[in-house]
Amino acid sequence: ISAAEELKLKAQEAEEAYSKALADARTEAQKIAAEAKAEIQSDLDIAISKADAEIAARSAEAEKAIAEIRKGAVASVKEVAGDTAKEIVASMGVKADAKTITAAVSTRMKG
Repeated sequence: ISAAEELKLKAQEAEEAYSKALADARTEAQKIAAEAKAEIQSDLDIAISKADAEIAARSAEAEKAIAEIRKGAVASVKEVAGDTAKEIVASMGVKADAKTITAAVSTRMKG
């Protein structure tokens, strides 16, 4: 009976050691997972920051290009409007100088 009790005690000790080792392993695994998650989040934050900066730069370039296109379009509209106004005035038999027509078109385009 003494040998059986001794084996039972050793089995309990082994079970306790196994449970402790398992708990320690779980704790270590959670620690490793948390560290990996933090590292991934840091890398992700850096990548997002770089992407945001690149998007902002491209957006600024696009807005600049759009502004140039608008500027060119307005100039073209002014030119066409001036030519059209000149032809309308001429077809009415009235003579107007380019300065007067340009001023009238500019005033009208300003609203």
